[in-house]
Amino acid sequence: MNVSDTPPPLVISIQSQVTFGHVGNSAAVFPMQAVGLEVAAIPTVLFSNTPHYPTLRGAPLPPHLFADLLLGAEERGLPGRAAWLVTGYIGSVEVAELTADFIARCKAANPGLRYLCDPVMGDHEPGLYVPEAIAHVIRDRMLPLADLATPNAFELAYLTGQEIADLDDVVAAGRALHLAAGGRLIATGCVLADTPANHLESVIVAPDGPSRHPTPHLPVALPGTGDLFSGLVTAALGRGRDLTDAVDLAQELTGLALAHAARIGAHEVVLSDPGFRAALLRI
Repeated sequence: MNVSDTPPPLVISIQSQVTFGHVGNSAAVFPMQAVGLEVAAIPTVLFSNTPHYPTLRGAPLPPHLFADLLLGAEERGLPGRAAWLVTGYIGSVEVAELTADFIARCKAANPGLRYLCDPVMGDHEPGLYVPEAIAHVIRDRMLPLADLATPNAFELAYLTGQEIADLDDVVAAGRALHLAAGGRLIATGCVLADTPANHLESVIVAPDGPSRHPTPHLPVALPGTGDLFSGLVTAALGRGRDLTDAVDLAQELTGLALAHAARIGAHEVVLSDPGFRAALLRI
């Protein structure tokens, strides 16, 4: 069989979806598909746009509809085929519980499946923007199943009760997350005591030790940034890159997307920049 005849790695991606703009699956699916992965996208909410516009239409998926989509994925045998399962924003406690149950079933059916949990819950400026009950499901049921977690510094502190001021704090918080055996943390958006000026860091905490990945701090904060980052990490890992390389690539490409959005005055992540798309195809 030719390499081109081999089915591509499959990713099940459970996140928000918007009609206009790029957040959740509407940000993460494109880079995964662009590098040649197959993606089964399951929405947790369906909104017209991100909440920073004057109006917002749509709603979280009703639990019975969301459960029916999960059942359909299982009937098609997707959990047994998938290489990765990714979760992001969740809009209701019921959907969070259904998601946790689904992850557990998937991992039991497919021991080779790797689960990336992006605990989309808040940030320093808005604070926690999901109900505490959802955050507790993510902390108590989803993260213990995760092979990889990508919280930002606010989310990491909230989930662990650990101040994030230096590298030792990040390492301690990584242990306090209680990820799956061998699980790895990517703490994003960190500004530590010795972070270079005008930079942010992603910090990987793995069983063999931490590594630090500084990147220039762009003066722009846009919806969808973390969703794009986790999608790019998954895209790179799905193409066989190791985790440190995947994080460096994800930071580079996220920076390209943010810089382009700033240049054109966009209010959210933009994926149309030719430089971003060219770099994506080189992964």
